Amino acid sequence: MLSTHSPAPTAAILTLGCKVNQYESEALAETLADAGFIILPPHEICDLYIVNSCTVTAESDRKSRQAVRRLIKQNPKAVVIVTGCSAETDAKLMADISGVDAVVGNKEKLKAVRYALSFMENGKPAEPVIDVPSLEDAPFEPMVITHFDRTRAYVKIQDGCESRCTYCTIPAARGRERSKPLCDVVREVARLTHDGCREVVLTGIETGAWGKDLGKEYTLAALLRAVADIPNVGRIRLGSLDPTVITEDFADTVAALPCVAPHFHLSMQSGCSATLARMKRKYNVAQAERAMERLRTRLPSVKFTTDIIAGFPGETEEEFAETLAFARRAGFLHIHAFPYSKRVGTPAATMKEQVPEEIKHRRVRLLNDVSRDTCQALLSREVAMGRPLTVLFETYRADTALYHGHTPDFMEVTAPASWDVRGQEVIVVPMEIGDGVLIGRILTDPTETTKSQVKELS
Repeated sequence: MLSTHSPAPTAAILTLGCKVNQYESEALAETLADAGFIILPPHEICDLYIVNSCTVTAESDRKSRQAVRRLIKQNPKAVVIVTGCSAETDAKLMADISGVDAVVGNKEKLKAVRYALSFMENGKPAEPVIDVPSLEDAPFEPMVITHFDRTRAYVKIQDGCESRCTYCTIPAARGRERSKPLCDVVREVARLTHDGCREVVLTGIETGAWGKDLGKEYTLAALLRAVADIPNVGRIRLGSLDPTVITEDFADTVAALPCVAPHFHLSMQSGCSATLARMKRKYNVAQAERAMERLRTRLPSVKFTTDIIAGFPGETEEEFAETLAFARRAGFLHIHAFPYSKRVGTPAATMKEQVPEEIKHRRVRLLNDVSRDTCQALLSREVAMGRPLTVLFETYRADTALYHGHTPDFMEVTAPASWDVRGQEVIVVPMEIGDGVLIGRILTDPTETTKSQVKELS
């Protein structure tokens, strides 16, 4: 705890990468606030900066280092601590950046706060501290958040990955699979719900692996059933899933739980079985399509989003054409397409037939075209049907005077309103299509929207 005899110091956390990092940054921010720091946005001049870095691609590493240098330039006197996945895999490289005071690994990320307190009280170290212990025996680091924006909170339920895909460095950055205990997840979600959070996203590095280290009875479906029993729980979303997670039991479970949002982000990476085999993914295209069909049979309104890597080593034009055809058949609401990035130390980095950069980027553009077309088709169908939709509004844009939110199946909706609808579920009629969004008309005012109406339309 900082001394109470001097003005409260200021701190900012800059977060790169995934939802897990976002959760961990919020936990760091709350711990800093409890210790006496005033938390500010990263563009402000602060006494302390923590960069929560990402290493999922070479570009992510570059952006992480660039962010560190930018903050040091912004305030050369500030204490600067780097943590996260890029810090885990390239600790020496981060420590060599002039102005960095400590590099903290992913095993005990909250140690960043302890170093911050020590440096603020005793001065910056003469040489940067590197605290990146082995992840081999890492337990699940206890973290809890209590804050959220007007609608949504991320809750980390799992860490680590053991898949060993040929392109990926994340197992080295995050260690073995480990799970937050069920009772801790339920307690955290219950508190967020009690405090007014309307939507919780359960996320992890390998979300579907939750419970594998806890016992046979602990499955993701079992966790969802437990969370669904929380009084007045709002929407529950899930982080990225491997298609193999979507078993018959999983599909039956989510179909029986109205609080589970009918939207699933599938970590596909390719729509070609030969490419998936070279990636050492755990499924082929036929298995993925069967998984999607299981959910569509039970949840007709379900929507899917996905990630696809373009230009994986050896990907021929014919194989990429299979991916495009799969993407069209799947009818994704959104495709996050990105070029393959060579990661030193991974098997894919030394594979023959590396795809030229210009071909990778052309393929990304083609996938983006498919993504736009399939999204527009889904939104057009909603306008044609004209059925009222339940929308949880999240933000307001003053330049357009429109509120923005999402349906349970993750369609983005914008609409004008005569009152502040942020943090509320209201009923909206879709009228037309914008750029990847539905433009709607709010059907009810606050006095007319009842929980029964919302539940009936969800």
